[in-house]
Amino acid sequence: MRRKTEAKYLALWPLSVFVLVGALALSSTPTPACCPARPISGKPVVNADQTVILIWDPATKTEHFIRKASFKGEAADFGFVVPSPSQPELSESGNEAFPYLQKLTEPERKKAPRSGGSVGCGCGMKTAGPLAAKSRPEVRMLEEKVVAGYKASVLEADSSVALVRWFKEHGYAFSPEVEAWAKPYVEAKWKFTALKIDKPRDAEDAARVGTQALRLSFKTDRPLFPYREPNPEKDAEAVGAKHRLLRIYFLSDTKYKGEMNAAAWTGKVAWAGQLDAKQRAAVLELLNLPPTTGPAEWWLTEFEDEWPYRDAPSDVYFVRDREQSPVRRPPIYEYTSAPWPADGTVYLLAFAVAMPPLFRRFRRAS
Repeated sequence: MRRKTEAKYLALWPLSVFVLVGALALSSTPTPACCPARPISGKPVVNADQTVILIWDPATKTEHFIRKASFKGEAADFGFVVPSPSQPELSESGNEAFPYLQKLTEPERKKAPRSGGSVGCGCGMKTAGPLAAKSRPEVRMLEEKVVAGYKASVLEADSSVALVRWFKEHGYAFSPEVEAWAKPYVEAKWKFTALKIDKPRDAEDAARVGTQALRLSFKTDRPLFPYREPNPEKDAEAVGAKHRLLRIYFLSDTKYKGEMNAAAWTGKVAWAGQLDAKQRAAVLELLNLPPTTGPAEWWLTEFEDEWPYRDAPSDVYFVRDREQSPVRRPPIYEYTSAPWPADGTVYLLAFAVAMPPLFRRFRRAS
């Protein structure tokens, strides 16, 4: 017996940015390798808080991008599309690096006396149907694999129209906003990694789905965080989302800053400083990366951005900061009980209580 069709969501994930597009409808009965296109009834989902680790190697022009994100909406299952300037290498990455870096950059705690006063459908090339008959299809499958709890398909497209058509033919939601979002990336010959949650086979598998961070490593002329989203204000309003925080741990040879082409970026440097060899080795081990990854010496620049739900004028690019001074968060003071009260009122009261008896005793004695 056929069960009800499940609604799944497609998100556009500009590298670290998970940008929801719409729903992905799949039959829950046994299907062929490719998911058939079906009528779609979508529910809005938007990016919520996000934490990203970016390792930039200027010598090889390689960016390693590891993301940890959350979403707000009514969809129980959804997918993503990740654009990148070149074909990425996909790999599972450890989650433990995120709390490790958070610990490194947390405020210093000082003690002080109390003074009275914080996607794809997993379709194989052999099942591509009519597209396989063409010598050069408009959308080409470069790689497909299961990684970090996702089914991934790496694509390249000749036009945004063809890419949106691919989404439609493979069961993903599509819209004019998605086509407009994809157009500049297609024109720049970027690649697209379509991801969807690898459907769990049982309750035990369900507990493991999406538990590991995903790493994309790719070549690029300059490090970047694509910031653009299709229709963020409308979807955010639909799900009641108002605030979100984007945190980027940027690791490279020196201190960096983020900037946009057409406007000032709202992200601020919360922490910046040089890491020692032991800390560098620990981060790479936690990320399942070889010890030769990235520059030999590391600076960590942590950015915090109260990421607004509105159209962004451009993506965020990172450049060397002329100002190379370390940055630290303000210390947190933990007040302890002092051996003697600091409030003078206490002493005045004690004086008022003790003096009359003493005064009377003094008068009798005299």
